[in-house]
Amino acid sequence: MMNYEKKILDHLVDKYERSKSFSGENKTNQNFTEQLKKLFPKYKDPAEYDVFRSVNESVSELEKLGFVTVRYTKNAFERSVILNTDSLGDIYKYLKRKPKAELNNTLLALMEKYLNENEVLNRYCSAQTERIRSNRSVERFDGDVDELEKTLRAIKEIFNVTEETYERDFSIRLYSDSKVFERIKKKAAWILFRYGDFPDEETVLEDLNIVKNPGHVYIKGNGSIVISGQKLDLSALKGDIAISSDLLKSIDEIRIGGNRLITIENLTTFNRFSDPQTLAVYLGGYHNSHRRNFIKKIFKCNPEAEYLHFGDIDAGGFYILLHLRARTGIDFKPFRMDTSTLELYKSYSRPLTENDRKRLTDLLDTEFRDTVQYMLDNNCKLEQEALDT
Repeated sequence: MMNYEKKILDHLVDKYERSKSFSGENKTNQNFTEQLKKLFPKYKDPAEYDVFRSVNESVSELEKLGFVTVRYTKNAFERSVILNTDSLGDIYKYLKRKPKAELNNTLLALMEKYLNENEVLNRYCSAQTERIRSNRSVERFDGDVDELEKTLRAIKEIFNVTEETYERDFSIRLYSDSKVFERIKKKAAWILFRYGDFPDEETVLEDLNIVKNPGHVYIKGNGSIVISGQKLDLSALKGDIAISSDLLKSIDEIRIGGNRLITIENLTTFNRFSDPQTLAVYLGGYHNSHRRNFIKKIFKCNPEAEYLHFGDIDAGGFYILLHLRARTGIDFKPFRMDTSTLELYKSYSRPLTENDRKRLTDLLDTEFRDTVQYMLDNNCKLEQEALDT
């Protein structure tokens, strides 16, 4: 089979499978037609006679097989081909292509299999079932059913991961292959973010304890920490220290020397931040279970302290704060994430994207409504690095 023949048939079959005739919604007969010059731009170029001749030979072969009908015109460059839908069974075999109806049944069965495994899969599989029945494509499906199932399996198992786990170890555990998860993790992250409750797609896997490298919590300021009986006075240090996830289990006590703890979203701001009454923790953008467990340990030792969160004044910053509260059970208050800060630093603000506007609009019924409305009205957002600390 020549490439011209395959391209012609695949294109016409694609048109058919996207049509109302395929889904059974069309009450009249449809023709699935395409001009050859649109499929092959060189076909109409007199200087490309070899292409013109080869395409016509392929069309003649398809016509002999009964797969297409040719619509001839006075101008040879204006010819069109029409799909013979009565021959679809033989066309699929000729192309070695799985009929969409058969593929849809396979996908529906796959959605049914994972439908009730967890809330994310329930939402995703329900939505895809509806899309299939409406003759729309399955989100994040590129034709490889096996890869899609591996993705759904990862989303099923990821909620059972209770401790920080390396991506390769997670992959071996699921597929007996250290490289499989690397191939599908972007699809898994998209589904988790789109159908789950996570403020940032880029860090959703880390939040669920799947990491590429060992995790650390960075801490500095007025406080002390006791590790395996050894006390370290953080206020005596000029910089910060990093606590690994393995070391977390050995921490006996963490004390705030002043009267408050502040979590900081971005590294530059964390490095610049200095307050003699504050113990500061770098979240690394989004907080995973390791960082949350560390913060909860601080709260257990210091329940009377004030807890603040300092993040970007954008949708992501507010969602991180809300998620931090929900996942730690601690009533964090926003720090310098208000209208007055936006006004003070308006020359450093950036315009909103369409996605920003959508996510901010969803926050209008929260405690941040005044700040959010100001941002929407003034088309602005602000990164915390722009602030003096």
